Amino acid sequence: MTIRQSALLLGGSLLFSQALAEPEIRKEIRIENDKEVEYMFIDGIKVHETDPEKQPQPKVVTPPPYDAAKAKPPESATVLFDGTAESMEKNWEQVQKDGQPWKFVDGAMESVKKAGYLRTKDEFGSCRLHLEFATPSNVKGDGQGRGNSGVFLMGIYEVQILDSYENTTYPDGQCGALYGRAVPKVNASRPPGEWQTYDITFTRPLFDDEGKVTRKARFTVVHNGVVIHDDVELTGGTNWRGPHSVAEYQAHGDKGPISLQDHGNPVRFRNIWIEEIED
Repeated sequence: MTIRQSALLLGGSLLFSQALAEPEIRKEIRIENDKEVEYMFIDGIKVHETDPEKQPQPKVVTPPPYDAAKAKPPESATVLFDGTAESMEKNWEQVQKDGQPWKFVDGAMESVKKAGYLRTKDEFGSCRLHLEFATPSNVKGDGQGRGNSGVFLMGIYEVQILDSYENTTYPDGQCGALYGRAVPKVNASRPPGEWQTYDITFTRPLFDDEGKVTRKARFTVVHNGVVIHDDVELTGGTNWRGPHSVAEYQAHGDKGPISLQDHGNPVRFRNIWIEEIED
C-alpha cells in the first residue's frame, strides 16, 4: 500500500505525518486457451501470487498455548454453538437444502463434501466473533486442497481457514488471510488435528443509495492468540472470481449470516459465540 506524506509547521519545527493512501487496484484481461481471464493487482502484486520474490510467505511463529479461560463467552455474547446437537439444530441451517448434511461429531460440527455452506439462522452486522476449528488430523493433499474451509462475515467476507502448518500456498489464501485481499502478518497455525481459535472484530461496510461503498469493512483477527490483522481495511470483496481475481464490493443489507464453508475437506468447528457492535 502506498504512503503519502504531509508536513506541518509547528513552533518552528517541520513535523511530518504519514497516512496510508488508497491502494492501487489494477485489472487486465489476458487471453488464455482462447478465453478471457481477469487478472487483478493490488499495489502491484497479483492476486494469488505464488512467487516468493514478489509475495513472501508470512513468517512462521509458534502460538501460545490454548487458553480455555479466554475461550469462554462473556455474558453479553450470543452462543451460536455450545457443543450440543441441540444448539446446532437451533442456530444453524444449510444453504444447499438437498446436499449431504453436516455432521455432529464429538461435540463439533463437521463439514461434509458436497454439503454446501452452513450458516446461522440469525443475521449480524458489525461484531466480535469467536470460533474454534480443527483441520483433519489425517492429512491429505497440499496447498488449497488441504484442510480448506472459511468463515464468512455477513455471509460475504471470508477469513480463510486452511491447514497452513508446513503447507505452502499463495499467501493471500493461507490460513488467516482475508481471501485474495490481505495476507496475515504471520503464520500462527497449529498442527493438523489440533484445535485453533479465531477472535475476529469486524466492522461492516456502508453503502450509499446508489450502491457505492462509503465505508469499507475493517478486520482485526487474532489467530491462536496472535494478532495477524490489526484493523485492516478490506479493499473489496473476497469471493473467488478466477485464479487471479476476487470480487469487488456489492451493496447489501445491514446484516447477514455467519457462514462456514464446505470446501470438500472434513473441517470441524466448536465453541462459537458472537457479540454485536453498534456502529
